[in-house]
Amino acid sequence: MANVRTNPPFRAEHVGSLPRPERLLQARDAFRAGKLAQAELTHIEDECIREAVALQERVGIGAITDGEFRKTGWREFLFEKCDGFAKEPGEGAFEFTTFEGTKWAAQGEPKCVAPLKRRAPLSADDFSALKAMTSRPIKANLPTPSIAHFRGDVSFDHNVYRDRQAYFAALAAIMREEIADLARRGCTYLQMDEVPIAVLCDPKNQQRVRARGDNPDGLIDTYIDAINDSIKERPQGMTVAVHMCRGNLGHGMADGGYEPVADRLFNLLRVDGFFLEYDTPRAGDFAPLRFLPKGKTAVLGLVSTKLPEVEPADVLKRRIADAAKHAPLDQLALSPQCGFSSVARAGRFAPDLVERKLARIVEVADDLWGG
Repeated sequence: MANVRTNPPFRAEHVGSLPRPERLLQARDAFRAGKLAQAELTHIEDECIREAVALQERVGIGAITDGEFRKTGWREFLFEKCDGFAKEPGEGAFEFTTFEGTKWAAQGEPKCVAPLKRRAPLSADDFSALKAMTSRPIKANLPTPSIAHFRGDVSFDHNVYRDRQAYFAALAAIMREEIADLARRGCTYLQMDEVPIAVLCDPKNQQRVRARGDNPDGLIDTYIDAINDSIKERPQGMTVAVHMCRGNLGHGMADGGYEPVADRLFNLLRVDGFFLEYDTPRAGDFAPLRFLPKGKTAVLGLVSTKLPEVEPADVLKRRIADAAKHAPLDQLALSPQCGFSSVARAGRFAPDLVERKLARIVEVADDLWGG
């Protein structure tokens, strides 16, 4: 049996977001309408987060989050709390596909129209509030810089940043500022959410990028460099993991395994772990795990946040055993494939179902790696 893990990524993990309670959604609507004071909204947020913390503590999940209850979505707070982005979203770069086959364009990200400046903490205030609510390990979440470049170089005004290199340097500087703030507040575990690299595993999306005059391989290298630039000043005691996401609706925005990016991703990204979606066949097989170097962890996202069935323990164990044919069991862990509510109004499951899914993750992890 592999050793029990005391440092992150833990054997039993979840990605971050949880379904928002209806009273929290109503409170946020009232606040936006000017009918609720900030202090009252914060009080309701605190109450709801304490309930989410209690749920996670009950099941014994490895790292506690605040469910992203203070955020409108997994990426939106980057644009909301930094000056320099347009107020309205741009066109979507890729398409979502439902399980039934319906397609629709993803909502795009706001364009950079002025010099970027971190106006307020992105996640650091949320981290401090959560830290006061639990004695368990906690983690903070940030998007990677690439999310602000989903549409390519039309994502920024070239009169503001002359080229892609200058634009990403500005984005990485914001991330370093935020990570330094998190570190001062005691953060030792950070998860960064990365979509474009995972989406570019799909040959159809690679062709879409070529059609706009870009080089998908070059983009992947740029995005890896941007993450490394973002975390290069992190303190030695801070663990960083990257969550690879293809989109948390239906089949998402991409099909295809990690083979096109695995070698570069696992070996060039200077992070400690990878949250990898493996909930459906769209993610391909486990063969790319052969590139996982010693000292890094692959957290297998085998539990769905989209389909309500609680995955049987024996099925999860068989799939982990299959993965262990390509990477040592000691370098593996278990999680859902994505957050349970990537944006505020996208939660599909009631709290009791979320709790049962998280409890199943803990059960399987305890059986395989020791409690």
